Amino acid sequence: VQLVESGGGLVQPGDSLRLSCVASGITFGDYDMNWVRQAPGKEPEWVSVINDAATRTYYADSVKGRFTISRDNAENTVYLQMTNLKSTDTAIYYCATDEPVLGLPTGPGPASRYDYDYWGQGTQVTVSS
Repeated sequence: VQLVESGGGLVQPGDSLRLSCVASGITFGDYDMNWVRQAPGKEPEWVSVINDAATRTYYADSVKGRFTISRDNAENTVYLQMTNLKSTDTAIYYCATDEPVLGLPTGPGPASRYDYDYWGQGTQVTVSS
């Protein structure tokens, strides 16, 4: 299983950025997908989740209204559209998932990589003027 993130970069406050995560080695459409981020010197923070059928999404309060998670099951890809970026969004962004379980996500997920079966290598987002 491989999760490969891309799309990070250096942007200014207020800018937008779209992250992508391409999955391989799994039947992507069966998996809920999460985004988790870790800022320098801080604990990881769960950001968002989308269920397998893209009918349910949840967001951390810190990004609600600014970030949008989506997926394309035909392309095995999950996206994170980030708008109105702030310096506090500076972090490495990871996509992560678990082996499928029955039921829909009901809210925030874990933030630790050790709580996920699969975890990508991350993409750096830096928001600075």
